Amino acid sequence: MTTPLIPILIAMALAAASGLPGLGSKPRSRWGERLAAALMVAAALIGLTGSGLALRAGTSDEVAFAWPIAGPVALAIDPLSAFFLVPIFLMGGLGAIYGLGYWPQARHAVNGRKLRLFWGLVITGMVLLVLARHAVLFLFGWEIMALSAFFLVSTEDRLADVRATGWLYLVSTHIGTLALLAMFCLMRRATGSFALSPIGPEQAGLGLLTAIFFLGLLGFGLKAGLMPLHFWLPSAHAMAPSHVSALMSGVLIKMGIYGLVRVTGLLPEPPPAWGALLLILGVISGVLGVIFALAQHDLKRLLAYHSVENIGIIVMGLGLAMIGRSLNRPDWVCLGLAGCLLHVWNHALFKGMLFLSAGSVIHATHTRTMDRLGGVARAMP
Repeated sequence: MTTPLIPILIAMALAAASGLPGLGSKPRSRWGERLAAALMVAAALIGLTGSGLALRAGTSDEVAFAWPIAGPVALAIDPLSAFFLVPIFLMGGLGAIYGLGYWPQARHAVNGRKLRLFWGLVITGMVLLVLARHAVLFLFGWEIMALSAFFLVSTEDRLADVRATGWLYLVSTHIGTLALLAMFCLMRRATGSFALSPIGPEQAGLGLLTAIFFLGLLGFGLKAGLMPLHFWLPSAHAMAPSHVSALMSGVLIKMGIYGLVRVTGLLPEPPPAWGALLLILGVISGVLGVIFALAQHDLKRLLAYHSVENIGIIVMGLGLAMIGRSLNRPDWVCLGLAGCLLHVWNHALFKGMLFLSAGSVIHATHTRTMDRLGGVARAMP
């Protein structure tokens, strides 16, 4: 096993274990939440170190092993994986620290331990799917992420609105999972393997490749919140605890972008219509996301609709890159992917910080309705 992958796997194990000690603590005990936060911060620092090493090396490191239900599978880190791991670990560590003050165990004895358990697991799922080089392993990580996010969104499940939001998210994410399962089956039909490897032009006709592309667009577009597949996103971001909203908006929806970039990169030269479709959907999300945001009075729903807008901007860059591939324009590919990936980091940082800041306001004023704030300086202690 090569150097960059070792710290990433250690960080993933620490994140998975971070919520377990708290399960054995008393409902209002603080040592469990402090230990969970310490383990998550350690995971973040180690994971960021491994990601930095991988970005600096610029090469792919892989480890293969046998898995009884899937046969030979592989985990690997390359610059694309490392790029998406940076915001995962960064927001995972920052959110764990933020949660100590925002969601303390002493005031949330009923659900505090559950939140910290699934916080670690959702980070684990995202890291696993980004490292996966086999369809079954990818879907395994995808499901860990999806189910953990469901329990995070439903943290305050005593409230009817929160339960309804949680079920809406669960149904939408599993529609996406079914689409991805069908996509991977078609990819196996083309290559003869569930390994995530490039598909040659001679291995699949245009009809099969088009079906793979549209299934991927449905599955990954639902996770990304790309309009019109965004219907679950505003309520989920509004109802979840604010640091969960920061993680979902800043990082989790980017797993849809990662999936689109990874899978479209495995397909042979795409028709220009695919890139044009992504460009059009990106423009629609960008424009309508802003329009819907302007009509919001709920602070967190406003930020959620701006996430729809920014996902549109990211997809516009990917669409331009795909058109560049189709027309043999490497300059368009470079500019499109650079814009797409730059805004992945940009949005992860500023939207994560905005949700954490909004959480501070909500924590002090006990309202998300902007009309009731009437000047935050007077309402804040």
